Parts: sequence; C-alpha cells; structure tokens
Amino acid sequence: MRIAIVTESFLPSLNGVTTSVCRVLDCLRVRGHEAVVIAPSPAPREYHGFPVRGVTSVPVRQFQVGLPAPAIEAILADFAPDVAHVASPFFLGARGLVAARNLGIPSVALYQTDMAAYVSQLGGAAGKAAARATWRYLRWVHSLADLNLAPSSAALTDLRRNGVTRTGLWGRGVDTALFHPGWRDDAGCRALRRTLAPKGETIVGYVGRLAPEKEVERLQPLLGLPGVKVAVTGDGPSRAALQALMPEATFLGRREGDDLARAYAACDVFVHTGTHETFGQTLQEGAATGLPVVAPRRGGPIDLVDHGRTGLLFDPDDPEDLVRCVRRLAVDDDAWERRALMGEAAFTRVQGRSWQRLVDDLIGHYSALSSLGAAA
Repeated sequence: MRIAIVTESFLPSLNGVTTSVCRVLDCLRVRGHEAVVIAPSPAPREYHGFPVRGVTSVPVRQFQVGLPAPAIEAILADFAPDVAHVASPFFLGARGLVAARNLGIPSVALYQTDMAAYVSQLGGAAGKAAARATWRYLRWVHSLADLNLAPSSAALTDLRRNGVTRTGLWGRGVDTALFHPGWRDDAGCRALRRTLAPKGETIVGYVGRLAPEKEVERLQPLLGLPGVKVAVTGDGPSRAALQALMPEATFLGRREGDDLARAYAACDVFVHTGTHETFGQTLQEGAATGLPVVAPRRGGPIDLVDHGRTGLLFDPDDPEDLVRCVRRLAVDDDAWERRALMGEAAFTRVQGRSWQRLVDDLIGHYSALSSLGAAA
C-alpha cells in the first residue's frame, strides 16, 4: 500500500505524536509498504528511506506548529496514496484532511491530543468557553475523516460525547526490545542509580515533556517522603520553573534510545502526573521496564494501569492521594515486595503490545478504507 502520513509533530521534536508516527513508519517499512510524511519544518529530509516533506511552521512554546499550506494538496496528488493517515489533526492535519477529501483519498484521523482540556486551563468562564470552541473546531476537523481512531476508552468516550462520528479504538504499541528490566544490570544504569541515590534511596521517576499540561509540579510533595529521591527526565518550557520549585529533585534532561531506557531502569517507581492524557505512552515504557506505575485515575491511564496489580491510580482531586500511593510503594515496610510484584505484573501485561501487532491492526483499517474508496 501507499500511505501518506500528515502529522502535527515530527522529528526533531520528541513527544507522543512523533514517537507513534516513527514507530508506524518503522513497521510499514518492515512490511514493504510505501509512505511519505508531511510534517512541520524543520524536519529531516527522509526517515528510514521514506521521504519527508516539511511545510512552513511557527514556534509555539518550543513546539513547531505547521501551517495549513496549499502545497499539501500538491504533495498528496503527486504521491497518489491509497490512504491518508492524519496524526493528531489540528491546523496542518485539518488541511491534510481537506486535501484528501478534495482528491478522493480515504483518510483516517488519529485523535491523540486533548487540546480542549489544555485550553480549559485558562480557568473560569474563559477557559470553559475556549474548550467549547475548541471542541466545535475539532468536531469539524474530524468530520472530514472517513475514520477517527482514539487511543483509549476515555478518549473514545470524549470523541463520541462531543459529536464526533465514525469512531474506533486503536491503542499504541511499546518497544519491548528497547525498554526491559535487563537494563538494571547495565554498568551505565548502575552508575546513574549511584548518582541519583547515593545512600540507596528509593528512586521515583517521571519521564515526559515538561510543560504546564503535564502537571509535573504534582511531584513536589514527594520530596518530603523519607528515603525517596525524585528524578525527572525530559525537557520543555516548564523546566526552569520546575527546577526552581523542586531544587532537591534531579533533572536529567532530554534522553533518547539507550540513555532513555537507562533512565527508566534506574528508577524503582514510575509516576505520571498529567490528567489530560488521551493515552500515556511513557506508562507503557515504564511497565515494560518492570516498574510499578502510579498515575491519575483519569483519561488514558485508566486503560493502562490495573489498580493494585500493575500499579496504583491516584485521585487527582485529592492533593494527598498521590503521596499516599507513592508511600505504599516506596516507604511502607512491605514496599519492596509490593514493587516487585507489581513490576512483574506490569512487565507481563505489556508483552503482547508490540508495535508490529498494533500497526498490523492499523493496516487493516487502511485496507478497509482503501477498499471502500475503490468501490465508491
């Protein structure tokens, strides 16, 4: 098949959208499919042999936002794909969906970013009005797609509740070849642990973008727990403010590949803080590393954490509940045993979620849409 991927984010930016697009491309290459990527500039000229077409973008909070350029339609017409895959459509993706419809190309839109929740953080009446306006816009954007796929049951409910039709569920895979418990025996990982916890403290780790919507400031009360060290991996516009708020925490910055896997494996407990996640890819990566996961009982994490078995879900409306959950896994007398049991269960649970299996499911959606388009 020939697949055109229009994405709101791509390399060199690192986030959930970029990661999922790259993994899809990796699997498409293995399966022998052809693809082109349309992404915000600056972008690499190719990715593993697939051409990448960069379009004009503007920086917003260290994030490149692609502009809806007319050139998108020309790129699609020249490539003549069987299907258009539009990742987290908003501005660039909306133009891609319009172009696909104009050209008679079947399209699948992957809902991945809860923009309405982000703008609602303005607070008060203004925030509520902005969220309603955002959903009106998103409803129009997703009406252009032949199929809208959500990554979790909570995200699927949000789409349907806000009037988006032609919906389905498609999760995300995890790279179990990269993220696994074996890294704990790596010399670099052991050295990192000695740096983070020189007295053998329990290391509570966060991995992800450092931005207001990730609510990383929720980690601050954990610094008061006895025998606990907090390690933060990632970068973003909130980094300076978070470092000022949590001077006792260690900030490891942006990490990729093996260094990222070592950062996970150096931890004893993985904590995710954001309450607006449509999925939560880092939760799967932590679980694949054999870590118990603590996350909000809201949004995507509800599908990913089996409370009491693979980790703990905290009440995000109770400021003390996150501390209570981490205390159970890091401070209580039986904390080590709990961590071991939950980490093993978390590792086992994600083993069937390979990217290849998930992308095979996605290719099935592509084929169904392409067949319908050919029939029409």
